[in-house]
Amino acid sequence: MTCKLSLATLPDAARTAAIPRYDRASLKAGIVHFGVGNFHRAHQAIYLDDLFNAGTDHDWAIVGAGVLPSDAAMREKLAAQDFLTTIVEQDNNKTGARVTAPMIDILPVGDPAAIIARLADPEIRIVSLTITEGGYFIDASGTFNPAHPDIAADGSSPDAPKTVFGLIVAGLKARREKGIGPFTVMSCDNIPHNGIVTANAVVGTAALSDPAFADWIRENVAFPNAMVDRITPATGQREIDFLRDNFEIEDNWPVYCEEFKQWVLEDKFTAGRPALEKVGVTFVPDVTPYEHMKIRILNGGHAAIAYPAALMDIHFVHDAMEDPVIRAFLAKLEKDEIIPIVPPVPNTSLTDYFALIEHRLLNPKIADTIPRLAQDGSNRQPKFILPSTLDNLRQNRDVVGLALVSALWCRYFAGKTDSGKDIVFNDASAERLHAAALKAKDEPSAFLAFDDIFGEVAKSELFRKRFAHALKTLWEKGTRATLQLYLDGKLAV
Repeated sequence: MTCKLSLATLPDAARTAAIPRYDRASLKAGIVHFGVGNFHRAHQAIYLDDLFNAGTDHDWAIVGAGVLPSDAAMREKLAAQDFLTTIVEQDNNKTGARVTAPMIDILPVGDPAAIIARLADPEIRIVSLTITEGGYFIDASGTFNPAHPDIAADGSSPDAPKTVFGLIVAGLKARREKGIGPFTVMSCDNIPHNGIVTANAVVGTAALSDPAFADWIRENVAFPNAMVDRITPATGQREIDFLRDNFEIEDNWPVYCEEFKQWVLEDKFTAGRPALEKVGVTFVPDVTPYEHMKIRILNGGHAAIAYPAALMDIHFVHDAMEDPVIRAFLAKLEKDEIIPIVPPVPNTSLTDYFALIEHRLLNPKIADTIPRLAQDGSNRQPKFILPSTLDNLRQNRDVVGLALVSALWCRYFAGKTDSGKDIVFNDASAERLHAAALKAKDEPSAFLAFDDIFGEVAKSELFRKRFAHALKTLWEKGTRATLQLYLDGKLAV
């Protein structure tokens, strides 16, 4: 018999899934988290669920928050099931489900007063974020843009903020006025130096209305850097139906993920933290080597295969990796142009790490999709691909493969696959990218004119030459033939 997920039906869910070993009523809020999406529920929330199951730190429960319509939709779905989530972990040889309960509430979206009041609660000692790479108002160089209309609006109306950073500033100010110490602000997004990026966004927003308070934030609030990793596809009706049919649980928005997960975190907290080291989090003095490894090898790999696979009408990531040309393209790109410029990581073989990445991407049960990897390229390319390109150029190394990745992205934004099918874009900059990509068919430099994306890379004559030739070849010979030329060492001219 199928059970509709709730606290009351947990005993029924226990027939097919692991359930919390702690009493949810025993939890107290310690964290406000902005951006309650699939990754957060499969990552940070899982570590906390493990910790609570171990019988400790029950005063670090999560209260969700958000500012987008999607946040409101998530609140509605999760509130209907007492903020429980079913996590389905899938490896090549097994599939298992668990119900998690570390979240006790999600604050009303569109009610800044309610969010600020919760941020000012002394029980809240950490504010964490998964707001995607595009949510930090930064340009290609990682510089915060205080002139963005949304940030400027919060600068003009700091008491009625609408962005995450405006709300954090208002929450910190309310705490200081009440004599309550500040909370830690902890980013869990895939951005190099995400703690520094978050600090710049919070301080930069505060500076628009109160420069002295901005200085106080810089001096008194901790912003630890972190590296986070777990492949977590989007949820659709297929996933909802699979859970119901195979585990007899009706969950409004279950999360599917791989078995592997990793979290490397700086031990830098303003007001304490949960004992996450007990459940597998690695605390280090400097996250930089780990984030370089993950963002460039894994996320860069994602970005590298997304566009050739899309142009070749491949929908699933594992199918792309089963294609011998795409898999060989990724391996050569990583070996020749990405791994060599990743700094050494303590006690880690980068070659072995890439082998693990290949294994993870080949997992058919995850059913991760190429459209998910291809979305939001205007924010992902400057973070996952172009830094590797720039480092190679600065070291006088060739960039045949990385220029090809950029050319594939451009070709993708022309709007049709090699077979002539329409491509559906999911990118805030889609309109300008599409127009530039069409123009670039005859004038390649048109696509490189976006300083906020390509920055210094576009100034390199070598890169421009490699990009132009790769794009010309893609148009003339198609994606598969172009990849093969690259593999044969015949793409460079």
